[in-house]
Amino acid sequence: MSLVVQKYGGTSVADTERIRNVARRVAKRRKEGDDVVVVLSARAGETDALLKLARETSPDPDPRELDVLLSTGEQVTIALFSMAVKDMGLEAVSMTGYQAGILTDHEYGHARISMIETLPVEDEIAKGRIVVVAGFQGYDDEGNITTLGRGGSDTTAVALAAVFKRKRRDVQCEIYTDVEGVFTADPRICSKARKLARISYEEMLEMASMGAKVLHIRSVEFGMKYDVPIWVRSSFSEAPGTLVVREDRHMEKVVVSGITYNKNEARITITDVPDTPGTAARVFRPVSDAGVNIDMIVQGSGRVPGRANISFTVPKPDYRKAFELVEKMGEELDAGPVHGNPDIAKVSVIGVGMRSHSGVAARMFDCLAKENINLIMISTSEIKISCVIDEKYTELAVRVLHDAFELDRDPNGQSKVREET
Repeated sequence: MSLVVQKYGGTSVADTERIRNVARRVAKRRKEGDDVVVVLSARAGETDALLKLARETSPDPDPRELDVLLSTGEQVTIALFSMAVKDMGLEAVSMTGYQAGILTDHEYGHARISMIETLPVEDEIAKGRIVVVAGFQGYDDEGNITTLGRGGSDTTAVALAAVFKRKRRDVQCEIYTDVEGVFTADPRICSKARKLARISYEEMLEMASMGAKVLHIRSVEFGMKYDVPIWVRSSFSEAPGTLVVREDRHMEKVVVSGITYNKNEARITITDVPDTPGTAARVFRPVSDAGVNIDMIVQGSGRVPGRANISFTVPKPDYRKAFELVEKMGEELDAGPVHGNPDIAKVSVIGVGMRSHSGVAARMFDCLAKENINLIMISTSEIKISCVIDEKYTELAVRVLHDAFELDRDPNGQSKVREET
């Protein structure tokens, strides 16, 4: 008998019929002999509806009260799901993040899990019940309800699996979503995208940070830290999905595993700042203090000796705020004009095999050059190369890069297109 932690996303439980379908899937697993802990998201669109209601009531909602409000979306789902399971003749019990012992820090809206006291869940499992936990939420040491941020239900599930894995070895973690696994590119824009059977934690982390929305980045971090294999599967099919695990020697043979893109970024450039120690810190400190995450950074020479230009990217929703802060700092530094461009995208090539293979950057740049796609910014890591380009070329860039690295072929050299024909 294994302990299985399953997470189902908002589209999987979007309406009554889908909730019943998931309940049937879970009931089948329980009847096969496994203990099952189910983590559920709010129904699709519910969190957005609650946010809209909050902002209609208050233009700047109090963070504590907003978390209290948003946490109700998952509570609705777990209650309805437990009812559906009980109608099938099985025992189930719903638990909020507080009842499941998920302790977090005090950061409303973006809380991080500090520890999980699993005894309440274990007691219910011992009674033969399916335990249904509200994802996305916990509580702090003062008893306040907190939420983990968008995608936080993935993190709840993997964190629970990690804690249980320390007590028993036979623990599995399965993330069910509306796609059948992790693909070499977004299949919505690249018809040749191929589903991966396995992918390393590091590759999945890069994909998640670069815009792939299959898994929440913090859930992958938990999996990697505590060595919890994660299955990514579809709740609408029986397809085997993709297994996220530690890197092995077979993965290194595949130079590139996937192409990702992110249209949710904007670029800001401050020109002719003093090229002296501490200037960059002065530029970025107010942006950081405002809670804006800075991604790519490039510094180059200014128009005159002793001056420099600094370009960086920020999330598109924070573009205007960051731009105004940098403009103000530019005045203090007697810098040149500040320029911005919200119409950019970041395209990335990712693969653990890049550590031991050369020529990936050259092939990427040649491929984009042939399509007259200009590279605005470039950044690299051991297993990733990212380029900022004009947003209008995003889909084209993904498709031509996918072709250039022959990602429609599986590791044995068979083409997905040929297999289907």
